[in-house]
Amino acid sequence: MIRLYLRSPRRSLVAVLTVLLAGTACQSPRAVEARTVQTPPPSTTAEEGERIEPDWSVVKKPQTRAEAAALEAEAAESEAAASEAESMQAKTVKDDPVQWDLDWADGAVFYEIFVRSFADSDGDGIGDFPGLTAKLDYLNDGDPETHGDLGVEGIWLMPVFASPSYHGYDVVDYETINPDYGTLEDFQTFLEAAHQRGIRVIVDFMLNHTSAQHPWFVESASSPDSPKRDWYEWSDTDPGWTRPWGDPGTPTWHEKNGAYYYGIFWSGMPDLNFRNPEVREEAKRLAKLWLDRGVDGFRLDAARHLIAAGPGEGQSGSEEGHEYWQEFAAAVREYQPEALLVGENWTDAPTIAEYYGSTESITLGDELPMSFDFPLAEAMVQAAKSGLAAPLVEALAERDELYPPGVLDATFLTNHDMVRIATVLQRDPLALRTAAALLLTLPGTPFIYYGEEIGLANGPVAQGDPAKRTPMPWSGEHGAGFTTGDPWRALAGGWQTTNVEAQTNDPRSLLSHYRRLIQLRSEHPALGSAKLGTGDIQVLETGDPAIFAFVAQAGDSRVVVAHNLGTGTAVTSPFPLETHGLDLRFTSVLGTTARFSQAGWSLELPASASAVWVW
Repeated sequence: MIRLYLRSPRRSLVAVLTVLLAGTACQSPRAVEARTVQTPPPSTTAEEGERIEPDWSVVKKPQTRAEAAALEAEAAESEAAASEAESMQAKTVKDDPVQWDLDWADGAVFYEIFVRSFADSDGDGIGDFPGLTAKLDYLNDGDPETHGDLGVEGIWLMPVFASPSYHGYDVVDYETINPDYGTLEDFQTFLEAAHQRGIRVIVDFMLNHTSAQHPWFVESASSPDSPKRDWYEWSDTDPGWTRPWGDPGTPTWHEKNGAYYYGIFWSGMPDLNFRNPEVREEAKRLAKLWLDRGVDGFRLDAARHLIAAGPGEGQSGSEEGHEYWQEFAAAVREYQPEALLVGENWTDAPTIAEYYGSTESITLGDELPMSFDFPLAEAMVQAAKSGLAAPLVEALAERDELYPPGVLDATFLTNHDMVRIATVLQRDPLALRTAAALLLTLPGTPFIYYGEEIGLANGPVAQGDPAKRTPMPWSGEHGAGFTTGDPWRALAGGWQTTNVEAQTNDPRSLLSHYRRLIQLRSEHPALGSAKLGTGDIQVLETGDPAIFAFVAQAGDSRVVVAHNLGTGTAVTSPFPLETHGLDLRFTSVLGTTARFSQAGWSLELPASASAVWVW
């Protein structure tokens, strides 16, 4: 068996070519002879274009019943050998599946962008791809020797497909860029510019549901006999289910044309029917289409709700849903192993852990190789608010116990569905710096929500989700440097002083703090690539409830990280460490020290200080 591995810059393909040679171990010599004598040579006297008849006179014919039986047995032996070889080939392929190739995402810093609110290039008040492209140097200028950029290595784009809504989570065409943001050519220009700077790009992929205006749903709703009827879930009567979160009385079945369709979020976003093989294949086709167009992966919206198994909690985390994610992940992994899939599973740690699937044959999991860590986000925010390390200690211990060893974890503070961290922490500058330091020194792949690095706050909380997604303030001039016109939505309060221009050259600013921490991560792999559940991370007993400290290692990189979450100077209890020298590489507050004695190492940190040592 010859196995050929073909790799291109865009994707890794594994091609398996099996050559069964006559006369090899797959067949006995007698079987080869039996096969050979049964094949007559063609006539060599026919004119071109004339049918060639075999010369059957040269074929050996059995003379006796015994000879006929022997030939028949040899032919059966040959067929059995060939069947066994095919079975061995299939087993080899099964036992050697394509693995994820996601070293690039391990510890990389991502930046979540709402295109509508990031940068407007044409003055219509709506952010677009030309505007975003013009701002890429702010995120990463592509030169590792400069430090004026943020230094991110990945971008997550919130929905960019055609949609009738401002947020884009109700798609009407999965193959078309939202015209508010520009054209497919504009998107490709942005993508190329990002890749030139070493930035990978993943896009929001809303597979759970479409818009009620999507042509698929319009056709599905037109008649019970529609060829697209089974692309969505329909019932002749109202099953009476309600949403399993928020208002318990919110219905998830909606009436249309005398029947009821299922939509867990609201009537404008009907759920696709992933029990339908056509829908399953269409999702995989669309993923490959966008991978071919150059994206580096997908954030999978509402991953837990893909297939509902019944009312209440049956609408989340069904076994059928897990089975499809395994099927989808296998298709993506085999097509492009470097493609990242990040699941949105807003739930507890034990349930999130299930979405990795099995790591028995696929190193990073045969389901989703990464999921957003909502409980750890809550623990970081609570630690920054309360000044207590316990939530973090408990969260890391839980992951060590529950997560498959070595898997990828998507960490974050807040996202587009949550009240912004600056508002949660009441714009407290010390708490904001602590939260940033926790995010960027803990293991995992951190995601920064646009504007967090400058302390961008919410709009009025009572205005709901749109207030969490206000335009990015680049300067204190009219339009905040976001647009030359009127922004699509009012800017968050305080933008005149809370903006990029005001902070970019201030070494004491929150923006400079983020830049230094991201640079630190790039210099010390242990800050990003140390793995939970592998022994790479050891949480230290500090003897002070306000100090959170740990030791991390990845290869030859070793660090000690400590955060004083409290309001006064604190000193840790001595802890053992096999070194007589610690080199302080980062501190957010002067006065941080490490002392060695016969009892071990002790760390002294001023109030709200974060520090990193190497040895």
